[in-house]
Amino acid sequence: MISLPPHAGPLERIWHYVFLLICVLVFGFLIAPLLVILPLSFNAEPYFTFTEGMLSLDPEAYSLRWYEALFDTNPNRENKWLEAIPNSLWIAACSTLLATALGTLAALGLSRSEMPFRNLIMGLLISPMIVPLIITAAGIFFFYARLNEYAELTGSFIGIVLAHTVLGTPFVVITVTATLIGFDQSLVRAGLMCGATPTRVFFKVVLPLILPGVISGALFAFVTSFDEIVVVLFVGSVEYQTIPRQMWAGIREEISPIILAVATLLICVSTLLMIAVEVLRRYNERQRGVTPG
Repeated sequence: MISLPPHAGPLERIWHYVFLLICVLVFGFLIAPLLVILPLSFNAEPYFTFTEGMLSLDPEAYSLRWYEALFDTNPNRENKWLEAIPNSLWIAACSTLLATALGTLAALGLSRSEMPFRNLIMGLLISPMIVPLIITAAGIFFFYARLNEYAELTGSFIGIVLAHTVLGTPFVVITVTATLIGFDQSLVRAGLMCGATPTRVFFKVVLPLILPGVISGALFAFVTSFDEIVVVLFVGSVEYQTIPRQMWAGIREEISPIILAVATLLICVSTLLMIAVEVLRRYNERQRGVTPG
């Protein structure tokens, strides 16, 4: 919370409260769709609007039926959601591991002052965050199409994982690079002078110090993969249906409040991961002797 200094004048006080009002309005505009989705997922009726019972807070108007339908394990009824959930988790987990490993190595290389063309390489690495996603997805699709005579990447599990790795790596590069700012390189030299190998120095000295940044980048990469749909529409297949793609198919083919239940769960997962990122950020600042802000 920004506080006013005791010597603030009338105009400064007015602008202070106007600024706070603007922040509240912007936050409300961003959070309003979530405030609509959450209660609608508990609607007892198959509607995407608030019923009279919901508006009057009638307990009979609220139900868990859509969450029960989401996790329905009746073998006599096909439940595509239960197939999409493990697909999304496996794809996100594998792409996160690859993105974390590649992004950390890239950040370590870019942190060295003798690295040539550092700015150019950094720009190339974070370009998937800047270029419109549909252009990236189209580029990956045509790239896979050229490689299909050697390996069937389009519509395969490996193809989706590699595509999501491309999207998640920039987040790891940025977070680990930020963690490496101010890193004392003399610790590395001291470890080498004591006879440790570069690999041992990395795992015993460097990695413990940058681990919060690595985990933060991994969480961002996981969220990016778990929520991604555009690339999956281009290079995915029915066999590897993910949760976002199933939501897209559900909106086009059969509108059901189950989609709202899934959206609510995704919001909860994303919120928990963002809280974890913030906790790690504050922990990293304390480790580096910086006052958490």
